[in-house]
Amino acid sequence: MNHFLTRLMLLLAVAPTLLGPGCSSFMNKSIQDEFVDSEEVYQQVAHEIEYPNVDSIDEGDTIGTMAPSSVASSATPDYWDLSLQEAVRMALESSKVLGDVGGVSLNTPAAVTTKYDPAITESDPRYGVPAALSAYDATLSASTFFEKNDKALNNVFFGGGTRLLRQDAMVIQAQLTKRAMTGTEFTLRDYIDYDANNSPGNQFPHAYQNNIEMEFRHPLLRGGGIDFNQLAGPSNTPGVINGVIIARMNTDISLGEFEIAVRNLVSDVENAYWDLYFGYRDLDAKIMARDSALETWRRIHALYENGRRGGEAEKEAQAREQYFRYQAEVENALSGRLLNGTHTNNGSQGGTFQSNHGVYVAERRLRKLMGIPINDGRLIRPADEPSLARVDFDWEETLVESLDRRPEIRRQRWAIKKYELELQANENFLLPELDLIGRYRWRGFGKNFLAEGSNPGPYEGALNTLFDGNLQEWQLGLEFSVPLGRRQAHAAMRNAELQLARSRAILHEQERTVVQSLSNAIADVDRAYAVMQTSFNRRHAARQEVAAVQAAYESDNATLDLLLEAQRRQAEADSSYYRSLVEYALAIKNVQFEKGSLLSYNNIFLAEGGWPQKAYMDAAERDRLKGRVRNIAAAPLYTDEISRGVYPQLLTPGEAPPEPVAPAAEAMPQTPAPPVPGVKSESAAAPVNEKIQSIDFSEPAESAAAIQNLQGTQPGPGGTPFIPPAPTQREASATLKAAFLGTEADSSAVTLPLSEPAPQPGANFNSSPGVEFEPSLRAARQHQIPEFPVRGRAGEQDPFKNYRNSGPRWEPVAIPAEQQRNLRDFSGEVKRFPLKEADSSDR
Repeated sequence: MNHFLTRLMLLLAVAPTLLGPGCSSFMNKSIQDEFVDSEEVYQQVAHEIEYPNVDSIDEGDTIGTMAPSSVASSATPDYWDLSLQEAVRMALESSKVLGDVGGVSLNTPAAVTTKYDPAITESDPRYGVPAALSAYDATLSASTFFEKNDKALNNVFFGGGTRLLRQDAMVIQAQLTKRAMTGTEFTLRDYIDYDANNSPGNQFPHAYQNNIEMEFRHPLLRGGGIDFNQLAGPSNTPGVINGVIIARMNTDISLGEFEIAVRNLVSDVENAYWDLYFGYRDLDAKIMARDSALETWRRIHALYENGRRGGEAEKEAQAREQYFRYQAEVENALSGRLLNGTHTNNGSQGGTFQSNHGVYVAERRLRKLMGIPINDGRLIRPADEPSLARVDFDWEETLVESLDRRPEIRRQRWAIKKYELELQANENFLLPELDLIGRYRWRGFGKNFLAEGSNPGPYEGALNTLFDGNLQEWQLGLEFSVPLGRRQAHAAMRNAELQLARSRAILHEQERTVVQSLSNAIADVDRAYAVMQTSFNRRHAARQEVAAVQAAYESDNATLDLLLEAQRRQAEADSSYYRSLVEYALAIKNVQFEKGSLLSYNNIFLAEGGWPQKAYMDAAERDRLKGRVRNIAAAPLYTDEISRGVYPQLLTPGEAPPEPVAPAAEAMPQTPAPPVPGVKSESAAAPVNEKIQSIDFSEPAESAAAIQNLQGTQPGPGGTPFIPPAPTQREASATLKAAFLGTEADSSAVTLPLSEPAPQPGANFNSSPGVEFEPSLRAARQHQIPEFPVRGRAGEQDPFKNYRNSGPRWEPVAIPAEQQRNLRDFSGEVKRFPLKEADSSDR
């Protein structure tokens, strides 16, 4: 009773100590009173939204950003001439978030792909490769318990001859457990027991027991075998498949998603680069139209002030309206409107050109994709020009390459392989559990743990008895278990079959989508090239029209309406021509995008990081043991192949994927091909599969108006304008899927800008001093390399011998000096438009 009162008083003394700090540390007394007196205070505090205490992240390109450039900016910009290759390089080096187009990081941050995603998937503690390998780690566990028992017993027999048992006990246990890849679990255990009690039947007042035992449990049916454990791991739940191979496939799928994000980033950078290029060119065209309208307005305004003929009030107002109209378009072209730019999946997979943005908006968008400060006081200006060379893609080779190299297809095939292996692993769960269990034990017993003296007795020390080996035990048996009905296992099988069927259907639909997108992209190349030629003809005709109408207006043979309309059409023709240039450049890029070679086209290659040193040592050891592998008849052998080998990121002409076998020649119907307008054929009996060598863009002889398809004119026989031939096919690398490693770029590389006439045949093609071009497909297109380098392997044929110097040559003719006043080329540096103060003074 006294003990009970003592414990009760102690509990009452401790209770205030436990309750006091919890309330007083959370809120002070005044706040408690307010909560009790006023419910409004409680509601106010309870409903407040708090701000997290997180360290701010500023890498120097957010808080310290300069003010953006706008129409009101009067300072002369500091131009930064940037090449496309440099823009892509800076984007890959600086961008941590890949392809953030349209504010995805703000709206749905979980859907954004970053450079950390493959490593996050690899290091996932639940489904990553280290997590799957951790199931086979050796586990060391140990425990120690001390115990004192003081109890009364009702039965003397169970008390060892006494009814009041007093006992001191200690149990020390340590074990090492290891699971093998076959599913076998090995255990090595050491057990030490100390017991001291007052039982009258004891030989010693206290005694030690020391037992060492080895145990194994091997699954013979369910959960057994190397195949199952590599696929599912030590899983005992149907449908839960997370072995080493499956975890590695998850990493491969994440690598495919990362490659898709990198490809989309490169595509978006190029889209933004050409958007900015068009912004400058469009601004250039609108400045020219604005200046022409201003000059016309000044002339009519002078006539209006003097009251002369031609200066009527309606004509002066009409000319003034034309000027302010183009002035507004110049302001929009300079600043830009906040509309979506060209990006992936906006009409086409690679991106459909959107010509609705100005210089400043397009420049900031390019900066964002490049991962550089949005505003730094400089204005990026594209240094590269779109290619004018005609590119033809071989349909069969391009189709096979697209279905083999698209990362979406490769990612889906990894998913199919994953579901196939999961289906194989789930078949194992239909088997019953039948485990073979074996145990062997050495026992030691003694009065002390270690015997003392030179001649101890038989049970003086437990450790001595253990080493004597006189007390040994073994056990061998089977354990059987099976769930009746096996509903969960059958459900897992059915689910795996449906997942596999779904993934195969998705792969087929993806391949159909790739074929459709590739067909659209290749057809768009021809469309863009034809439109580019037509737009040039329109531009040239519009300039001639302005010159003719201007001369007629000055001689009072044309009205003001015709002059203003001609100037408007010239501005639209210039803008349309530059739009066609950009569309052609993007069309070529989109074909590389669709056939999965955009990264190699830009000399970009992906590689996984290094593995731990232990992995290389294990691989070397396994390779050393290949020559003396011993096959056990009962051991399961894994014969299926997971991978087809290393993914070829770079395809050289000698390493192209195999083409599909064509049907025999005699089996193909020899039907005559329908006539193609404008195609020159050697003979009417040409075979059906013969490729078109050249296309004549000239009109029939009876046509009165000749078509100009390239810049520059030269009078021909009879006073008709000279029609230059189509550009040479010096960019046939796209048809052969070639990329160059280990070779040097041709020293005869030269850049042909739009604003300068191309050299005449026989001119010396020399690159500028100090300028080096990388031997890539991009360099071949961008810098117009006449001849492609050939890999220096002995006995290899030149893969471009059929394409080099084929087709007509592109030989533009210089513009006559008397026409340069009306046929000025504004493709050089953008001329600044007059400031608002100057505009107001001109009025």
